[in-house]
Amino acid sequence: MTALKNDRFLRALLKQPVDVTPVWMMRQAGRYLPEYRASRSKAGDFMSLCMNPELACEVTLQPLERYPLDAAILFSDILTVPDAMGLGLYFETGEGPRFKKVVSNMADIEALPIPDPEKDLGYVMNAVRTIRRELNGRVPLIGFSGSPWTLATYMVEGGSSKDFRKSKAMLYENPQAMHALLDKLAQSVTSYLNGQILAGAQAVQIFDSWGGSLSAAAYQEFSLAYMQKIVDGLIREHDGRRVPVILFTKGGGLWLESMAATGAEALGLDWTCDIGVARSRVGDKVALQGNMDPSVLFAKPEAIRAEVGRILASFGQGEGHVFNLGHGVTPEVDPAHAGAFIESVHELSAKYHG
Repeated sequence: MTALKNDRFLRALLKQPVDVTPVWMMRQAGRYLPEYRASRSKAGDFMSLCMNPELACEVTLQPLERYPLDAAILFSDILTVPDAMGLGLYFETGEGPRFKKVVSNMADIEALPIPDPEKDLGYVMNAVRTIRRELNGRVPLIGFSGSPWTLATYMVEGGSSKDFRKSKAMLYENPQAMHALLDKLAQSVTSYLNGQILAGAQAVQIFDSWGGSLSAAAYQEFSLAYMQKIVDGLIREHDGRRVPVILFTKGGGLWLESMAATGAEALGLDWTCDIGVARSRVGDKVALQGNMDPSVLFAKPEAIRAEVGRILASFGQGEGHVFNLGHGVTPEVDPAHAGAFIESVHELSAKYHG
């Protein structure tokens, strides 16, 4: 494989020295970019865009043409796995993702297959291979998946949910069924991420978007325990390099110590956490990724720069920080403001290194 021209993202995840703090943005390929909207209309709809490796590669690379980002992230969706399990994913305008079939009992769970990454999710693996080829070593490529708990909520609710009524009812009323579902999802996600690593992903992130909706006890038992299974089952060396794993639980600031004990290289933080406090809590165990409030990007460039400076100062001197937003960039953001954000990170962070 081609040597990396810019590996500061991977170095930071492993707490190795870097010249400046690396930066990327969750949802950096997305609706805030006019070129993304053009590609999406060419594809026809969101899933057609995901399922076309050439177009998925095109939109993955678009933000890198605009900004000096330190990583590319595969363009895909967390719900590809439940779709490959036969639930029939579709998108309603203004409604978000929906499934034709829902999972509501043990019989439904027993009927679910564990997808084969190359056979059932081959379009994702082909996208990874295409992106790696086109990146040609410019920056590392991040692969990703949803966490078992997050995927389970969509499968049980049939789509997005504000209160997770059905998922939590199953969790408390029929924990055996929920554990069976989560176990199957942990196996599926492990093989899916390993497939991405073999296809060329150089780091992977597990998005636990809804772990923060759980009580402390339920989080440990129904979310973190299954992310632990995934971390334990992942390929950690490939192409002569360590493949770092990032765990990101939105709303998970209360549980950083137990997340850091999983063996993941890094934790993603949302904006409700002070990164300096988080660093003092986890010590040298893990790198930290984050954690500017995405809404700061609606402010003027000088306000964005001030907030970047504040977060860098809070993390302080030394290695192990990947700068990111605390969640995905939103569609209404001015692309010039995203540019000001990325430029500020590189400019203001040099004094914290070396």
